[in-house]
Amino acid sequence: MGSKSATKGASRTEWFEKRGGGGVKTPSSSVTVIGGGRIGNMLMDGAGPDDKLVKRGETVDADGSGPIFIATRNDSLQGIVDSCPENRRKDLVFLQNGYLDNFLSANGLLENTQSLLFVAVTALGADPIDGITSVNPDGLTAATGEHAGALKETLASVGMKCNVLSAEDYRPAMFEKLIWISTYMLVGAAKECKSVGEAGSEHKELVEKVVGELVAAVSAKEGISFQPATMERLAAYTDVVSNFPAAVKEFEWRNQYFYDLGDEACPTHNSLLRECAEKGFLSFELPN
Repeated sequence: MGSKSATKGASRTEWFEKRGGGGVKTPSSSVTVIGGGRIGNMLMDGAGPDDKLVKRGETVDADGSGPIFIATRNDSLQGIVDSCPENRRKDLVFLQNGYLDNFLSANGLLENTQSLLFVAVTALGADPIDGITSVNPDGLTAATGEHAGALKETLASVGMKCNVLSAEDYRPAMFEKLIWISTYMLVGAAKECKSVGEAGSEHKELVEKVVGELVAAVSAKEGISFQPATMERLAAYTDVVSNFPAAVKEFEWRNQYFYDLGDEACPTHNSLLRECAEKGFLSFELPN
């Protein structure tokens, strides 16, 4: 029996052959992946001959072309942008969770491709869990921008779905994911749940209260409208990744957006953050 990587490689070859690619990608369709962690390795499973994985200490080819998928933690982003050749920065594709607007604006990258990965990879090399739910059978993963189509193809080659959205449609979807990760992780941490699934099932009313609060706060702040059934979509996704541990992480990229809106806009959310702080569950101090 062949290895997992060989099996996935064969699957990717078959996918390209069905689309006339003959299993070999042209130079214009080659991709670069920065980061050799769980997501980076998922993207590189069965990689084509022109695809490249850039690990710590390595640099992006200034003479290369095609999308550069950044599969790292948020706190690595500034270093990656700074070290990227200036002529290649337009090809950077941001796959991170959280609110990236301030960072992208400060670096002149607001027009770059972004993605919402509703994908869970529990361990390095493990099969990914796609965000296909009873409410969204086409999956929740989405991308927008110049290289959104390339990301969709790359994810399809490893069996994942991706929806290409306009910038206008992407924005409320981005905030929905921010609301999901900021709510379930926070409620789970504050109520000492082992997982997001436990947070959703044991504290359903509280989760719904926080989600409603944050949807209203974002709508008022950003002037955007959410599609109906936000709660249903988020709850269905939670069912798919129910065993994911609940913890408040990367505050400046996630919950801080809502915390900074103030207690009038986000009273329950902010109260839960303070509850976590009082219980010693936060690895950082809340801003005054």
